[in-house]
Amino acid sequence: MRGIASVPTYVVMQPTTLCNLDCTYCYLPLRGADRRMPAEVATAVAGAVNAWAATGRFSVVWHGGEPLAAGREHFASLLAPFDEGVEHHIQTNATLIDDAWCDFFAEHQIRVSISVDGPRERNADRVTRGGRPSYDRIMHGIEALRRHGIDFSALCVVAQPAPGLANELYDYFLDLGCDVLGINIEELEGVNARSNARDPAAVTAFWAELVAAWRRAPRIHIREVEWSLRYAAAVLDGTADDVLPRQLDPIPTVGYDGSVVLLSPELAGFSHPHYGDFTSGNVLSTPLPEIIANAADRTTWIAEFLAGVEACRTSCAYFGFCGGAHAANRYFEHGRFDGTETDHCRNSKMRLLEGVLDHARDHEPSPA
Repeated sequence: MRGIASVPTYVVMQPTTLCNLDCTYCYLPLRGADRRMPAEVATAVAGAVNAWAATGRFSVVWHGGEPLAAGREHFASLLAPFDEGVEHHIQTNATLIDDAWCDFFAEHQIRVSISVDGPRERNADRVTRGGRPSYDRIMHGIEALRRHGIDFSALCVVAQPAPGLANELYDYFLDLGCDVLGINIEELEGVNARSNARDPAAVTAFWAELVAAWRRAPRIHIREVEWSLRYAAAVLDGTADDVLPRQLDPIPTVGYDGSVVLLSPELAGFSHPHYGDFTSGNVLSTPLPEIIANAADRTTWIAEFLAGVEACRTSCAYFGFCGGAHAANRYFEHGRFDGTETDHCRNSKMRLLEGVLDHARDHEPSPA
């Protein structure tokens, strides 16, 4: 895996910067401002996306802010330039979902992912702008999805991974009815300055317990568990070199104003005296494929990040599983992009793989 691919597998779009919640761990810098993406930006992106979708599966992920805060009429204007072959996904806190939004999702065939951190008491960080709990409003939105028979996935942020929690969370999401679950251990990034240093043994035990819970009742997909099992199987088969893509996915994130940040959506909206605003261009003035093609040569921090990936390749035993992690985690933890190991690596890559292996060791068949 070397360099950046010229064609991404998906594009992230920011329909609005505004979010109606004020989660304690949120990284977004502009979530209190209502800056909506003009339809001209969506039209500029759609030109490239429609061409890519014509040759294979391609997704647009709508991620704010809270995307539904843009309103249905405006959201429809952003969807209009895209061809029917483009898959649309939305990441939402669910608090604004009602019957009308469910009809909208069905009409436009939008795949829905809900942000919720488990049972009521696990959602203390997910509060309104007035500091009130949001859980009842989240559940109201999920109940609307159920009434309309709309499948949904879930994204759960775990602030303090520890033994005992994984079983509780897995049982909760089984009952919730999601078909896919993603687990994000809280990260130090953006405007969230809370430390993400965690006890290694506790994190490893959390992941091992999550694998055991999934194996007990494998009725939903767990993103992290399935990826780690796929890697472990490839190592055993001698095909580990084929797990990672040949090049990094550029993951273009198109901001509300058309600016493009590559590789790490979490960098959008930030700036630095040395690196600038982290953008590689704007789709209103430069076609998206051209922005991607020239990024490594024209964007200072990307060249530095690629050097950091090479440093990981030569120094880290987990590189075949991780691929060099994420640019934003390096920046927000180290203040630069060519560093190597981060707390995010430890929590969500190294301890994850170790937890899977610990579970496998604990469940090895006894010798005959």
